[in-house]
Amino acid sequence: MLMSEIVVEQPFGVYEGKAVSAYRLSNANGLVARLTNFGARLIAMMVPDRDGISADVVLGFDDLAAYAESNSYFGATCGRYGNRIKRGRFVLGGRPIDVSQNDGPNHLHGGFKGFDRQIWDGEIDKAENSISFSLVSEDGDEGFPGRLVARSKYCLTDDDRLIITMTASSDQETVVNLVHHSYWNLAGHDSGDVLDQLLQVNAEFYTPVDDELIPTGEILAVAGTAFDFREEKAIGREGGGYDHNWIISDFGPGLRPVAALHDPKSGRTMELRSSEPGVQIYTAGYIDPPVVGKGGQLYRRYSGVTFETQKFPDSPNFAHFPDARLQPGEVYEHCMAIRFLVR
Repeated sequence: MLMSEIVVEQPFGVYEGKAVSAYRLSNANGLVARLTNFGARLIAMMVPDRDGISADVVLGFDDLAAYAESNSYFGATCGRYGNRIKRGRFVLGGRPIDVSQNDGPNHLHGGFKGFDRQIWDGEIDKAENSISFSLVSEDGDEGFPGRLVARSKYCLTDDDRLIITMTASSDQETVVNLVHHSYWNLAGHDSGDVLDQLLQVNAEFYTPVDDELIPTGEILAVAGTAFDFREEKAIGREGGGYDHNWIISDFGPGLRPVAALHDPKSGRTMELRSSEPGVQIYTAGYIDPPVVGKGGQLYRRYSGVTFETQKFPDSPNFAHFPDARLQPGEVYEHCMAIRFLVR
């Protein structure tokens, strides 16, 4: 197959009077990624098992209308600030900033109409086998200062990696924390829960949260707790209800090992590396009542798991958390490399 035949663009419906597209990337080994410019999101990921049988391993919907109606962020690029900001308030450059409070009294994933609900511009690069989505977020969007230009690029390689690169620049000081929000189930999106799948996380510490899922500011060791996945363990070994930020060990320049997920039944495995200091692992414990997904499949609690590599939740309000500020002339860059294999 020629590289020029690998990238395909198709209509995916209309949102607020604007046409939306879907895109298809495939590689030499039978992996297929489907994407849409609505939310710069991953809508399907076909991955072979140890017998060569492919299954779609991300949760999602069959059509654009369902994505537009859902608040589950399936596969989306979330921003301008992914995850939570307490009371939607922080201080930037000596002045208080108030952003949308769309999660009770708090800010979550960019606000009422975050980047997940925007139509991005799509650009195909056939030589690289990639799709780049771009979006302009004007000054004051959901309360954030600065005119921000964001990009989210997906590249599928012949060594079975899906590389997601998110970048941004602003004309004013602002905060940025772009997050990729796919829910993964390596047995297949329609296979039930992920509690028996094996998780390994390269983290010795995590950030505990209060009853609103806002970090307390503490940094605690995972040793001796339900958060200790330094060695591979079943997600559900102690209940499986996670929505927390782990602190990546040995963080530094370049891509660092973050986590690995393995499905013993199919043999499918994914290994994640990232440039970011934290990862929010969410096991879909709040999908209740069930959501009707692809093919009419009911997604229930623990039907998938997210790996949202990130700055920490509520970083703008904690001086000892990673700095989420972006200055004019700087470029925010966040890279995730997801490798698929079988064992």
